[in-house]
Amino acid sequence: MSDFVFVLTLALLPVGGNLVGTLLAESVRTPRWIVGAALHAAAGIAIAVVSIDLMPRILPSTPTWVLISAFLAGAAVALSLALLVRRVRGARAWMVSVAIAADLSSDGLMTGVGAAVASGLGLLIAVSQSVANIPGGFAAAVSLQQNGVSKRKRLTVAAMLAIPAVVSCGLGYWLLRDASTITQNAALAAIIGILLVTTVEDVIPEGDASPRLPRWVSTVALAGGFVGLALLSTYLG
Repeated sequence: MSDFVFVLTLALLPVGGNLVGTLLAESVRTPRWIVGAALHAAAGIAIAVVSIDLMPRILPSTPTWVLISAFLAGAAVALSLALLVRRVRGARAWMVSVAIAADLSSDGLMTGVGAAVASGLGLLIAVSQSVANIPGGFAAAVSLQQNGVSKRKRLTVAAMLAIPAVVSCGLGYWLLRDASTITQNAALAAIIGILLVTTVEDVIPEGDASPRLPRWVSTVALAGGFVGLALLSTYLG
């Protein structure tokens, strides 16, 4: 039982990074172009998570049909979530939070699966993702703020984002630690589908909608997010 509590504690590290970003957004008045840059940085981090952490983990041992099927399932979930929140004011801003939730789910699942293999691996994943999640938490909070969402709701959303991280971590540890490699990889592929669709369809467009955002700033921010996650994965790995 103590091992399970330790794993759940690891899952809270990425959530902590997200909360740090949220608190920064709540304490500092931020121009919209900076929000756009933060969203592009979050997109770069999400792309790096997929290309550096997730895809290399699953490609060598996953049949193509499993990868495609699981990815499509994840994309369908993202589409369903988008349709569900479309009626809400500032829907795209809410979808930024969905993207962060998907990212935290990915962090939790990777942490749970990694901890099932070795506690050190789970810790490595959790620490690297906690730093990477600061821009995402910042961007999500400010996007909601600028779309008229009350501070109480913003803080509630930030706190509730711990739920997908902890739940997916618990599932990754208890349900997937003894599962076949294909089953573990299919779960990761589904999260890839959610993460990529929400990033491409919602996070980047929301960032591009920010006024007075120079192209070079958005490009540097996206590349910086990618490079930052790559360096963390390399030096902490």
